[in-house]
Amino acid sequence: MTVLVTGAAGFIGYHTAEALLARGEQVVGIDDLNAYYDPSLKRARLERLAGRKGFRFVEGDIAEETTFAGIACDRIVHLAAQAGVRYSLQNPRAYIRANLMGHLNVLELARGLGAELKHLVYASSSSVYGGNDKAPFSETDAVEKPVSLYAATKRSDELISYSYSHLYGLAQTGLRFFTVYGPWGRPDMAYWLFTEALLSGKPIDVFAGGVLTRDFTYVDDIVTGILKVLDAPPERGVNRIYNIGNSNPVSVNDFIAALERITGRTALRNELPMQPGDVRATHADASALERDHGFRPSTGLEAGLQRFVDWYRSWNGL
Repeated sequence: MTVLVTGAAGFIGYHTAEALLARGEQVVGIDDLNAYYDPSLKRARLERLAGRKGFRFVEGDIAEETTFAGIACDRIVHLAAQAGVRYSLQNPRAYIRANLMGHLNVLELARGLGAELKHLVYASSSSVYGGNDKAPFSETDAVEKPVSLYAATKRSDELISYSYSHLYGLAQTGLRFFTVYGPWGRPDMAYWLFTEALLSGKPIDVFAGGVLTRDFTYVDDIVTGILKVLDAPPERGVNRIYNIGNSNPVSVNDFIAALERITGRTALRNELPMQPGDVRATHADASALERDHGFRPSTGLEAGLQRFVDWYRSWNGL
């Protein structure tokens, strides 16, 4: 029994691979270790997996068909992608390549595995809801007006997966992640940038007065949800979609206040207008995931941020 994890050196991919190994699974990890953010962090995550029994790593680009040559598995957790909303304004081709061609190549691998493949779980995003002002966001809401290219590629992945399930009988589940944070996280995300600035006495960029709200979800809760879903595939030919989030959004101002309490520092704020591609709020209705899989997040924001700040201090020798 082998699980393929794409993006295994990434933030969520690393934590997912670690959890799978901890319960005795065989894991094949794929990652291209690209330079979207510091590859040394990706390599450090990978080093923590490399010594684990049952782990094998393949360095390769998922947009290249040859990356998947010779890979055999019975389940796939597809987490590799070009992430980030704002970067899509600068380098749109990276999103088409990684998120569309990469997703297609994973689906072609799944199709080729046939009945051997029991389940494909793939990452979507809360960004597919675009400027939706109905809260909380439900899987039944319309998602046809993405406000960023990143969101458009993630919605496209859902549609392509639907067609592959329909045509080839694949059992798939797409998970719409809501603002994941935690130790070993991403340096381009607000929780990292704010912590870095607070601890170094530098200003933080605060957009739209800090009133934007986000449904911050701790990474361990996300991984718990991924494994619950992975272990319970739908019928063949079905492509399910679930929100996976904390269902408790907070404003950026409250988020900053929590970090100020944890670090004992006061933020220096650089007030800026709302950025292109941003949305005013995200709020997950995760009731379907709880109903079908018993998923319920257990980590409050302050507790999760405390764990991240503790890890960040250790990582940077502070």
